Amino acid sequence: MKHLTQTIKALSDPIRLRIVLLLQAEGELCVCDLMAVLKLPQSTVSRHLAYLKRSCWVDTRRQGVWMHYALSQESCDFCKAMLLILKQHAADLPEVAADRSALAALLKDKPAACP
Repeated sequence: MKHLTQTIKALSDPIRLRIVLLLQAEGELCVCDLMAVLKLPQSTVSRHLAYLKRSCWVDTRRQGVWMHYALSQESCDFCKAMLLILKQHAADLPEVAADRSALAALLKDKPAACP
């Protein structure tokens, strides 16, 4: 029961939900990408990513000094079902569309600073 409530609670914060939806759309992002799209400081984004990692929503991959984040490939069945529901129902939300548009513009014009 504790795992289930922690998993649900992780998505109850709008910033964490936006992060999960961005990772779902793109696959893998670094902190600097999320900072730019969410317009939040590194400390805030990193704190939310740490919470999502503890809740088994995201995995990390280090490349040099950069940390890359992606949705966990070993998610429980409940998480997989939640991601499917989010994919079906969240795409129409204006905030989600704005985040995805900002991310697309960022990635299009992004220099190869972080691998």
